[in-house]
Amino acid sequence: MRGIISGSGYIPHYRLDRSQISAFLGTGGGKGRRAVASFDEDSTTMGFEAARRCLRSSTIVPESLLFATVSPAYADRTNATAIHAALRLPASAAAIDMNGSVRSTSGALRLSLNGHGVALVVAADTRGGWPTSPDEASGGDSGAAVLVGSESDGAVIAEHLGSATCTDEFVDRWRQPGETRSKLWEERFGEVKYLDCGQRAWADALLAASLATTDVTTVAISGLHSRAAKALAGRLKVRVTLNDRSDVIGNSGAAQPLMLLIDALEQAAPGDVIALVVLSDGAEVHLFRTTGALASWQGSSRRNGTGVAAQAGGGQDVPYGKFLSWRAAISVEPPRRPEPARASSSAADRNEAWKFGFVASRDLATGQISLPPSRMTEAGSSGGLEPVPMADVLGTIATFTIDRLAYSPSPPIAFGIVDFDGGGRFPIELTDVRPEDVKIGGRVEMTFRRLGSSDGIHNYFWKARPIPAPDTSVSEGAN
Repeated sequence: MRGIISGSGYIPHYRLDRSQISAFLGTGGGKGRRAVASFDEDSTTMGFEAARRCLRSSTIVPESLLFATVSPAYADRTNATAIHAALRLPASAAAIDMNGSVRSTSGALRLSLNGHGVALVVAADTRGGWPTSPDEASGGDSGAAVLVGSESDGAVIAEHLGSATCTDEFVDRWRQPGETRSKLWEERFGEVKYLDCGQRAWADALLAASLATTDVTTVAISGLHSRAAKALAGRLKVRVTLNDRSDVIGNSGAAQPLMLLIDALEQAAPGDVIALVVLSDGAEVHLFRTTGALASWQGSSRRNGTGVAAQAGGGQDVPYGKFLSWRAAISVEPPRRPEPARASSSAADRNEAWKFGFVASRDLATGQISLPPSRMTEAGSSGGLEPVPMADVLGTIATFTIDRLAYSPSPPIAFGIVDFDGGGRFPIELTDVRPEDVKIGGRVEMTFRRLGSSDGIHNYFWKARPIPAPDTSVSEGAN
């Protein structure tokens, strides 16, 4: 039996109320909210957060990492390697980009389901468009990841029953390399093409799995052509069509297929048959049957507060003007300080475990934890040093300062001195928090972010994120 062993989604902290768009510019917008990546997030950092959460419920080390996105941080180099390094995967684990379209995510999933070994499939996107455009309002930023393997690798929570594809060459959405905003063809054309492909792939997938439509419990339909997705849902006539949560987080592009699959699994019961339909340059259909191992995985997701429903219901609103400045759609006065220097590739390579994995050191004789890792033991100590991974260790803010002069694309900067549980102290930037909400004694967790970019090189490192109080409005059964 081969299928899904684990999965998790990541929805950023910030939300944009779509009504702010029309209030600000007099047109565009709509109802509901959309998820917004912070100024220090991109597809790489969001993909990592989803992957880290996915692996927390399993002790399995993936043999390969496949990363799909339509908004890569880099061209001409592999983005998956940064996620690989931050996860501290072994050098023998492959890290491969599968970028370019939403279909890349479905393709990575298909290859993993039809392959061998344990694969970590990761997808993330930052979605946008021209100010006031439908793409800007309907988009949503997020990441998602699933761990794929066989029963011999770990407890499979959703067995893969079969897949089918329908590929067709037609242009309904396109973007030239180097451009940041997509162009669209007339909607009715794409709807006709997607309906035909979707129904073909649906029939072929059911045939491959020896199932009838009445056997399918839930169908999740993903795609950037929302009109086609809604029309296809009516044509398939299954018992339940999953809510895509576009009213609260938006359409997250390459991340949406995995996000919807995870959301469906979080709401399923053992024995349910789930269909994932992906409409992009044709159609892909994947069929799964949940197993008895599902309940344990669902319980872990609820306890950790990482379920899609729990994340979708939270978030802090960001003003539309700040959203535009984060996306470089408008220019604001830069900080009156020199921009940071280009990150050194050679220095990053020498300190990879610290920079990407947040690995400190411990003096074996004294137990002293050093951040950054020390190269020398305490005076008189002969015990040597050992590496100590700190990325998943929680901490407490001992003191802090709000710096309104340091260079930042979103000032002011909150810096905190963090005391880590079990030992170790480190001064570090705080993120996903308003300056007025920072307090001594506040609990924080570490998160992988982008400190800045210079000369086209992104400087990734770690920041501290306040741990939100439990959301009592989300019931145990909401996921």
